[in-house]
This record gives sequence, structure tokens and C-alpha cells, in this order.
Amino acid sequence: MSAGAAPHCCAVAWRERTVQIEYQWIAPERSGAPLMVFLHEGLGSVSMWRNFPTRLCDALGWRGLVYSRPGYGRSTPRATDEHWAPDFMHQQALEVLPALFDALGIDCLRNPPWLFGHSDGGSIALIHAAHFPDRVAGSIVVAPHIFVEDISVRSIEAARQAFEQGDLRARLARHHDDPDSAFGGWNGAWLSPEFRSWSLAAELPRLIGPLLAVQGEDDEYGTLAQIRGIAEGAPQTRLLELAHCGHSPHRDQPEALIAAVQRFVQPG
Repeated sequence: MSAGAAPHCCAVAWRERTVQIEYQWIAPERSGAPLMVFLHEGLGSVSMWRNFPTRLCDALGWRGLVYSRPGYGRSTPRATDEHWAPDFMHQQALEVLPALFDALGIDCLRNPPWLFGHSDGGSIALIHAAHFPDRVAGSIVVAPHIFVEDISVRSIEAARQAFEQGDLRARLARHHDDPDSAFGGWNGAWLSPEFRSWSLAAELPRLIGPLLAVQGEDDEYGTLAQIRGIAEGAPQTRLLELAHCGHSPHRDQPEALIAAVQRFVQPG
């Protein structure tokens, strides 16, 4: 298995301020290989991916880039009085991700990367690919959200209870310098009344590149209507519905997911 480079931080200008973003290269020695960019879930970070990005990149023979969005991991934390608006995923897709590519010298027009997004990261990948179709080679979205379901709200409410009364805060502290920053931004946005009408319906017809949408049948944060809705809006979408699998197929069924991605990006 290839060794990923140690995580670093780079300065990114965003909304009249500078934030530090934690990032890690996977197999940077494969300089001529395609690049897969990993976008983490709503409570994720570089370290929370564990070894999955390395396993996938090794299987493909590709390079990888993993990063923690502002507010997460070792990146600049969210200010205590900063409340994320319902468009927070659009901000990440249309502002932060392009700025990160520029800061790292990634020429997305000359060599468009692939995007691999999980949960909120999958939604961010969809938004970015919809608005920058010539800068994305293709997308793999795992347990993405395209609208708000009751099951999502119930699970996120349960997560709040686990954070406030259980051990979730302690577990998140292993991966985030400021677990209150990581949890509060995501949880507060998703549980705000304004967020209930959030939807990516307007973005889906703009998706023109290769797209694989994956979801577990036992996903506790969303039903299969999420990825089936993507296919309705973007007919080129290939679907993978995994039985006996929850919200994190890369942890529940990594071998099946890696094999499916291989078939999708390297057919024949």
C-alpha cells in the first residue's frame, strides 16, 4: 500500500479572510496519474477517512487529495458566533474548493480531477460539478443529499443528543482540534427551520459528466430517493444500491465500493 504524505495546511483566501485548510496528498509520486479529490461528510476530516482514500487510489493507480473543510479537523475552526446558513454547502463547492485548487496549484482546466464525496461532501461534489463541468472529470457521490428528509432530521437530532449527553464529543475530539466547531456548524444548519426547504433540484440538470451515485439500503440519514432523484435529474447517472449497508459504504462495504468505482472509472 502506498504511503500518503503527511498532512499539511495551506492558506486560502475566503470571504475577506484567510483560513488554514488541512490537506494530505496520496501517492504524489504518481505525478502523471489522474487525481481523485475526497470530500468528507458533515462531521468528517482528513483523519476520519482512515485508510480508504489510500486503498482506493492504490486500486486505481491514481493520486489522491484529502482535505478538511474550514471548521473541521486541523483547519481553521468555526468562530463561536458563526452560524452556517442554508447555503453552506454551496459556499464550500463554489468558493472554498476552487480557492483550495488555486492555492495548491491544481490546474482543473488542463487536468480535471475526479471528485469522491461522502454525505454532505457528496452534495458539495454535485454542486461543484454542476457549476464547473469543464473542471471535473467525473464524480462519485456516496450517500449524498439532494433534499431534506424526515429520517435525516431525526438522525441529526439524535446526533445532537449523543454530542451533548453521550460520548460523541469525545470521539470527535480525536479528529478535530475544535469538536464544537465541527459539530455545531453542521448540526445547527441542518436543524434550522430554514434548511427544511433546501434542495439541489435546480443543480441536477446541469450535471453532464460521468456520475456514480452510491447508497446503502440501511442508510440512517436518507432513503434511496436521494440517489434515485439524482438519476431522474441527471439521466447519465449510474446507481449502486448496497444491501446490508448504512450511511458509510466506505466503512461498511469498502471492497464492494472500491470494485464498483474501478468498474466505473476504468471500464473494460
